Amino acid sequence: MRTAPRQTAVRSTIACTLVVLACTPAPRAAPPAYVPRVRELTVTTVPLLVKEEQSVLPFLKEDFAKGGVLEGKEVYGFSPSTLTVVEGDTIHFTLINPEDDDHSFVLPDLAVPLPPQRATKVTYVARRAGIYPILCAVATHLPMMSGQLVVLAPAAVGRSPAR
Repeated sequence: MRTAPRQTAVRSTIACTLVVLACTPAPRAAPPAYVPRVRELTVTTVPLLVKEEQSVLPFLKEDFAKGGVLEGKEVYGFSPSTLTVVEGDTIHFTLINPEDDDHSFVLPDLAVPLPPQRATKVTYVARRAGIYPILCAVATHLPMMSGQLVVLAPAAVGRSPAR
């Protein structure tokens, strides 16, 4: 039995359509929207190179002396020094200063004094994606006592885990 030319054309069109459909990737669904979270973050002030260490690390005497690389300064840090959250997250900071020196925790739109031997709690909302400097505003602790708050865009992380 012979196939009519019209039937051959229809079969050929169907076959081509099936090949095209098989080779076309399926459309991707948009990732679910990120749901902002509440994050509990603890940051501690840490002495790194301070005058009190001169008896343990003798080279520091020269460094802290007049003309030394640490003259008039002490080196402290924040631990951790890099914090990562997502835009829209609410951060409940616990800021611990176990030392006998005053410190502060400063972001571009937040300044928190950290009195000696105290834990200070503060809430902060990460409103815009970006990388923001964290520093201690005590002049003798600059520029060493610093860190950064990394605020990711929601699109970079997808959906938050179920609560």
